[in-house]
Amino acid sequence: MAACPTVTLSSGYKMPVLGLGTYNNFENTEAVCESVKAAVDTGYRFIDTAWVYRTEPAVGRALRQKIEDGVVKRDDLFICSKLWNDRHGDVEESLMESLNDLGLSYLDLYLMHFPVSFKHHARIQKAEDAFATFEPGHVDFLDTWRDMEKLVDKGLVRSIGLSNFTIPQITRILKDPGLRHKPAYLQVEVHPYFRNSELVDFCKQQGIVVTAYAPIGRAGTDYGLAPIDNVLQDPVINKISAKYRKTPAQVALRWNIQRGLTAVVKSLTPARIQSNLQIFDFELTSEEMAAIAALDRGLRLCAFPTWKNIPEYPF
Repeated sequence: MAACPTVTLSSGYKMPVLGLGTYNNFENTEAVCESVKAAVDTGYRFIDTAWVYRTEPAVGRALRQKIEDGVVKRDDLFICSKLWNDRHGDVEESLMESLNDLGLSYLDLYLMHFPVSFKHHARIQKAEDAFATFEPGHVDFLDTWRDMEKLVDKGLVRSIGLSNFTIPQITRILKDPGLRHKPAYLQVEVHPYFRNSELVDFCKQQGIVVTAYAPIGRAGTDYGLAPIDNVLQDPVINKISAKYRKTPAQVALRWNIQRGLTAVVKSLTPARIQSNLQIFDFELTSEEMAAIAALDRGLRLCAFPTWKNIPEYPF
C-alpha cells in the first residue's frame, strides 16, 4: 500500500492528508475504540475526534493500547479534537477534559467546532439532541480564539484551527490586530455534491489547510439521519470506480485529495478502513476531476436550522 502523504501546516507541523473520523451519531463508543485500533494497525496516524462526539475516552483507550503494544509512538500520531459551543468561556478547562479523556499531554490540533457560542446546556446524548434550540452564550469568537492562542503558548496544543467557519468569519480573525497565531486549518463539509469551492479557494490563498468532512457524502443520510441522494451511488462516480477497479468511496476521496484538500473519513468496518486508505496508488484524469466537480448540487448535509437564533450561525 502506498504511504499516506503529509502536508505542512503554517504552524510548521506535518499532518497526514487522510485521517479517521470518529463521529458515530453518539452511539456505540466501544465500536469506535475498535475502529481506531484497526485504523492504527492499517497505517492511519491522523485521528479526528471532538468533545461533543463523546468518543474521546474510546479513542484514548485505543491509542493507549497501540502505544503500549509498540505499534506506534505518541510522536507518530496526529490527534485533533474540538471545542464545543457551550465551552467558549472555558477553553482551557475544556481542553484539559479532552486531554484527560484521551490520555494525552498535548493535542496536535485543536479546533473551534463552530463560530457560535451557547449558554451551558445538558450534554448531548443522541443525534437529535443537536437539533434542539440553544440559548446564545454571547462569547465573541475572537475572545475564544485568543484563549486558544494561549494553549499554544503553554504547549498544550501544537496547532489551532477552525471548523464550520465562513469567509467573513475567518477574515475577522485574520484581521484582528492582536492576532498572534494564525488559523492553520479549517475543517468543513466538502464532497462531490457540495464542492464548497469559494471557501476552499479562499483558504488556499490564505495558506490555511482545508480538511473535508463527510468527503464521501455520508452514504445517503444527512447529519439529522434523514435520507438524501447517495454520492456513492452516482453513475459518474461508479463508472470511474469501475475503470480503476476502485470503490466509489475511494474515487470520492481521491477527488478530494487531488483538489489539494485533506480529508477525514469515518468507518467502523476494518475492511473499509483499510480500503479508504488505498487511494494513493492511482490518479484521476483532468476530465474525470471535471466530471465529478460537475456533480455539485449545493447539497449541504450538516445544517442546524434550530440554531438560527444564535449570532454568527454560519449556514
